[in-house]
Formats: sequence, C-alpha cells, structure tokens
Amino acid sequence: MTEVATRTRDVLKLADEAAPLVDTFGRTISYLRLSVTDRCDLRCTYCMPERMTFLPKRDVLSLEELYALATGFIARGVTKIRITGGEPLVRRDIVDLFTALGRHLDGGGLQELTLTTNATQLAGHAVALYKAGVRRVNISLDTLDRAMFERLTRRDALPQVLQGIAAAKDAGLRVKLNAVALKGVNEDELPDLIAWAHEEGHDATLIEVMPLGDVEEERLDQYLPLNDVRARLEDRWTLTDNAHQSGGPARYVDVAETGGRLGFITPHTSNFCDGCNRLRVTATGQLYPCLGGGERVDLRSALRSDDPQGQLAAALDKTMLIKPERHHFRMDERGAAPHLPRHMSMTGG
Repeated sequence: MTEVATRTRDVLKLADEAAPLVDTFGRTISYLRLSVTDRCDLRCTYCMPERMTFLPKRDVLSLEELYALATGFIARGVTKIRITGGEPLVRRDIVDLFTALGRHLDGGGLQELTLTTNATQLAGHAVALYKAGVRRVNISLDTLDRAMFERLTRRDALPQVLQGIAAAKDAGLRVKLNAVALKGVNEDELPDLIAWAHEEGHDATLIEVMPLGDVEEERLDQYLPLNDVRARLEDRWTLTDNAHQSGGPARYVDVAETGGRLGFITPHTSNFCDGCNRLRVTATGQLYPCLGGGERVDLRSALRSDDPQGQLAAALDKTMLIKPERHHFRMDERGAAPHLPRHMSMTGG
C-alpha cells in the first residue's frame, strides 16, 4: 500500500459519532466547497489577470487526498459538497473523484454532490457526472454576446459553453446560471440573459463583484450594486420574494412574466453571513473558514502527518474557533488594493 493510500485509510477511520462542526456563533457547518485546481482555461477580467501564475502541480493535492479530506468532512456532518476551481473539469481524471464521492450519496451521509464550472469542458463530461450522482451544476455565464464574452474572458469560447449547457440539460442535470453583474459592461444585457435562462428551464443568479486578487482593472469601475439592478428589473417584471434555499448565500425571487427563479448574491449591499454554513478548501489543502477573511488552517500538513486522523480532527476543531462572524468587503475607494491578495480561482468559488 502506498504512503498516500495509508494516510487516506487512516483519515477514513474518523469516527461516525464525531462531533458536528459548529462555530462560536452557533452556525452549523454542512457545506464544503472543495477546490481541485486553481487552473482555468478562461481569464475572466474580474477574476484574474491575463498572465496568471498558477500553482506548481506538485503542490496540489492528489485526487486520493482530496477524497480523504472530503470524507473526513462528511464524518463531521457535512452533507453537501461542491467541487470548484479554477475550472474543475480541466483536472485530469476528475470524474473519478465524483464517482468516488457519489458512493456516499446513498445512505453515506452525503445529500448532494455538485460543481461550479465555466462549461467549456462540460459537453464531454455531463453524462459521466450524472452517472456519478451529480444532479445539478452551477455554470458561470455573464453574457450571450460572443464578442462581449471574448472581451470578458479573453477567450472566444462562447460556442463551447453553450454546447456544455445544452449537454448538461440533455443529461438530466439541473442548471443554474451565475452572472457577475458588471457596471457598464453587461448590465444592460442582464434582463435578456435572465429571460433566456428561464426560457431554457434554468435558474439564474446575479452576483456582485468581489475584491479578491489583482485583476489589472479598477474594481470600483466594475462594481454594480444589485439593489440597483433589482430596481431596474422591477420596472420590467414582477418579482416576488421566494423562500427557496439552495444551501448557498443567494436570496431568491420568482419572476412572474418568465416563470423562472432568480437569485441575488450580495456580499456588499446585503450581508448574508448570519446564516453561513460553508467552508472552503483550496487545491493545496488550505482551509478558509471565510471567503473574505485571511484566517486559514493547513489541512495538507494534517493529512500528511503521522496521525492524519487526529490532526485532521484537531484542525477542523480549530477552524470552528477562528471562523469570523462576517466578512468586511469594501468597494468605496478608487485605486485601493484588493481586499485580499489571493484570487477567487485559488480559494474556489
């Protein structure tokens, strides 16, 4: 048995009766966003620079180690796992991880396995993902205009993305489209994007831009408050608040005229931290209890220690003590440095 396999076996011995993850503010953690790579085949202008420096592959956890970590979280009460990146589908043999985790869906403690993707590679993976147990996916799509897509992502890949969305639908996957609302860029197109999503049978969610990482553009120029967007949408449509919960931070409305559901993720204009049930683990095994905070715990060291079971349990207990009450994003000063130097592709969406 290899050394990695031995460590994995030890982590999988985490006791079924292990204490659930509850932070100092009484929030129960049931949702893990697990990044499998920081690499991406797009270069979205609000996410990363064109010449992005990615992690050396030797620093990234193996699929076996990622599985061991995920299973350790399941043993502590996590019921939902979202695989993220970067772009998770650029990771070689990534479906093997989905297949392994999918075995925990039938009475194994896991209630949902899903992913966030840009869909450029989705056409070739949709059927396999469904067979592995995935039932819904979040797909990042900020525009339906090919020229605008190329401007935003620095890649002419909209046809592949649309093929991926169609393949997901054909495979039986429920699709939610995520669009970052960008001032003066795609804001006039958002109603058409929402209407198209609903016509195709997909939910849609709008997201305020987040000040993470150096992106070579002025963040304040990109920022579009979603309360302004909602007000404009209400001039066109009838929006009714919906109590639907997807496990994430979105707050939803029903759009009467389209018959679809629309979400708003508002890290700036309407803080959602009081109900935070999430943790994020990077592809290198760094656990961030808050997307907008600098607190972190090194799970890779725990996993590769002489006592992976005990060290992982201790690391998760420490995380509950340091998880902050809320993030403190600011988007009110031109030329300000990013709130945190790490990019979203590093932490995972």
